[in-house]
Amino acid sequence: MNQWPDTRILDLLGIELPIIQGPMAGATNSSMVIATCNAGGLGSMPAAMLSTDQLREELKTIRQHTRRPINVNFFCHQPPAPDEQRAQDWKNLLQPYYQELGADFDAPTPVSNRAPFDNAACEVVEAFRPEVVSFHFGLPEKSLLDRVKATGAKVLSSATTVAEAVWLEQHGCDAIIAMGYEAGGHRGMFLSDDLSSQVGTFALVPQVVDAVKVPVIAAGGIADARGVAAAFMLGASAVQVGTAYLFTPEAKVSPSHHKALRTARESETAVTNVFTGRPARGILNRVMRELGPMSAKAPAFPLAGGALMPLRAKGEADFSNLWAGQAFTLGVELTTEALTRKLAEEGLARLPGRP
Repeated sequence: MNQWPDTRILDLLGIELPIIQGPMAGATNSSMVIATCNAGGLGSMPAAMLSTDQLREELKTIRQHTRRPINVNFFCHQPPAPDEQRAQDWKNLLQPYYQELGADFDAPTPVSNRAPFDNAACEVVEAFRPEVVSFHFGLPEKSLLDRVKATGAKVLSSATTVAEAVWLEQHGCDAIIAMGYEAGGHRGMFLSDDLSSQVGTFALVPQVVDAVKVPVIAAGGIADARGVAAAFMLGASAVQVGTAYLFTPEAKVSPSHHKALRTARESETAVTNVFTGRPARGILNRVMRELGPMSAKAPAFPLAGGALMPLRAKGEADFSNLWAGQAFTLGVELTTEALTRKLAEEGLARLPGRP
C-alpha cells in the first residue's frame, strides 16, 4: 500500500493506510480502535465522555492488543458559566414531554457533560504517550499543548473553514482535518458560531490544501472507496471516516440508533443543538423536528442534554441523539478491520493510473 500519490500522513503518523477511524464519543471503544490499527489505519479513542480512570483502562487495553500508532481525541471547549434561568427555561420548554411520558419534572435535572482537555487529561497523555493526539473545537491552551508535543505526539485538529485551518497551522498542528458540512456528530467550528460559514467537503478540502503547508485529512461524507479517491483527487493526504464505522459490530450504538442508520432516508439528517447545546449532525427524530433542529433556548454546550435524559429513558428514539453524516446510507455491514482495508484497497484502485 505504498502506491498512494501522497504519503505525507503515512510518513508523519507511522501508519500503513491513509484511513483514520473517526473518534465517535459514546460509540467507539477500545475494540474498534484496536481493529482499525491492526488493519493498518489509525484508530482513534475518544476521551470526551470518559473519566480519566476510564480512559486509562481503555488505553491499557489498546496497548495490550496492538503496537501500532493510536490517536486519542479530546474536546477543548471552555466550560460555560452557570445560567440557572436559561436551564430552567429549557426544562420548561420540555415540560409537555415530561407530562406525556410520565417523567418526574420536579426531580433534580441530571448533568450532561463533556470533559474538556485539562491537566488530568494531559497527565494521561504523558503516561501513555499515544503517537497522535487530536482535538475538537480548536486547541487547548499553549502550556497544555506544549506538554502534549513534548511527549512526541503528532497533533491534529478539525477545521470547518479555511480561516480555522490557517489558525491551527499557525498554532502548531502537524496536520489539519478538513471537516466538511456533511460530517456527522459535533461540528468542529471554533472561530465562529455562524452555521452559514460552514463549507461542504468538496469545496473545503482543496481550499484548505491551498492555504496550508501541513498535510490535510478530508472528513465528511466519506463512506466508501469513491469518497476516498475523491479526497485524494482534491489534494488530501488521508481521510477520516466516522459514520461508516457505526455499521460495524464493534460500534456501541443504541437499538434506536442502529435502526435509524439502516432505515432513514438519505435526506433525513440535520444539524441540531438540542442535544448538547452545540451544532451537531444527526438523523432527524421527534425532538429535533418539534423543537428545532436549532433552538435559541438550548443551554450552552454541553449542558442542554441534562434535561433530556429522563425523557430519553422513557422514549429513547424520540429524545436521543442519532449522530450520522449525510452519507450514512452508504454504510455496509463489515467488521472494522474489513471496512478499513476495503476503504483503502478499493479507494487506491479508483485513483487515476491504477490498474
